[in-house]
Amino acid sequence: MNVLTWDDLDDTQRAEALRRGTAAAGPEVTAGVTDILAQVRERGDDALRELTARLDGATVADLRVTPQERDTAAAALDADLRAAITEAAGRVRTFHEAGMQQGYAVETAPGVVCERVVRPIRRVGLYVPAGSAPLPSTALMLGVPAQLAGCPEVVLCTPPRPDGTADPAVLAAAAECGIEQIYLVGGAQAIAAMAYGTETVPACDKLFGPGNAWVTEAKRQVSTAEGGPGIDLPAGPSEVLVIADAGADAEFVAADLLSQAEHGPDSQVVLLTDSRPLAEAVATQVEEQVESLPRADIARKALASSRLVVTPDLATAVEVSNDYAPEHLILALRDASAWVPRIDRAGSVFLGDHTPETLGDYCSGTNHVLPTAGAARFTGGVNVGAFQIAMTVQRATPQGLAAVGPCAVTLSEAESLHAHQRAVTRRLARTQGEL
Repeated sequence: MNVLTWDDLDDTQRAEALRRGTAAAGPEVTAGVTDILAQVRERGDDALRELTARLDGATVADLRVTPQERDTAAAALDADLRAAITEAAGRVRTFHEAGMQQGYAVETAPGVVCERVVRPIRRVGLYVPAGSAPLPSTALMLGVPAQLAGCPEVVLCTPPRPDGTADPAVLAAAAECGIEQIYLVGGAQAIAAMAYGTETVPACDKLFGPGNAWVTEAKRQVSTAEGGPGIDLPAGPSEVLVIADAGADAEFVAADLLSQAEHGPDSQVVLLTDSRPLAEAVATQVEEQVESLPRADIARKALASSRLVVTPDLATAVEVSNDYAPEHLILALRDASAWVPRIDRAGSVFLGDHTPETLGDYCSGTNHVLPTAGAARFTGGVNVGAFQIAMTVQRATPQGLAAVGPCAVTLSEAESLHAHQRAVTRRLARTQGEL
């Protein structure tokens, strides 16, 4: 990995240094996804089976995994792994339950009560990737909040293995969350199935889950179509940005960078530091550590679009990070907590030398379905509220109408909306004798 000096770069070079590697694939991915969506919308299950055979190399006769098949696979799982899934689910549940949104009611004027009530989304679709590696943790990150929200129907799609079956760990995680509607379909075709519905897979009101550039683009396209589902957030190829000072451990920093690089060839990792010796030490460590990784080839491809950048000071590093808006941000700093108030754009932040991003991926309790590609500028990660809708309810007595009605009359007059105005004045006239 090359070490760049921030002050030696002009604006164009700085933008190029931080450009996500997925940007160049845009037109090809967009066209390919459009074609897949059209096939699924027109031919339903037949298209899903054909695409699964072509793209995943698996033959799937029955797209649905029955609850019995789910439970059998979960029961056969290694006992330690089952226990870890249960343990992680408990922490995720504890964290998300504490932050659940609550309804409230307030009297905004005498006789006028306004409420906010919370309702679960009726049917949600969860996408759990399993392309180059199955992700049972994603089933927990999505399934636990859906369960806490009380969604009546939860649909889960995950790619089949080459033998046409689902990964047992994913099924065990689904069982932990009480998910019964599980389907063997992955990629953009899974998003299409949950968006439009097929003979087997039901159409969902909102779609959740991370994925590669194809999955992310599919979510974007179906959500912008007329009558399409909502989506959680742009959760595409994984990324991590590390801000480290001279006291950081180069071995740890390199391990953190590689933990995201191994996700996929389109992942991106960035180091910002005010110490050139540290940057060079990290570069050496990355080269040494990647050699022993089973997914070394994948990690090396990701490293090709990744950067080690030396900034003049840590304040500049924080400014660059906020502009970049990373999915994951690690502050490998001596006084990491002191810098948190200056961070305003990141999906999830990890403080100090002993908080690897891996904890957030699996079992600390926070969610790992986070905004990527700079979307942390305007949204946060998945939580229980993402699986709910909030409605407002209001009631006015005749006295309440008399109290606030004249305000509405004046404002509707200013906007020349006279039917709005008369909906109030006719009632006021009728209630004059009741007051």
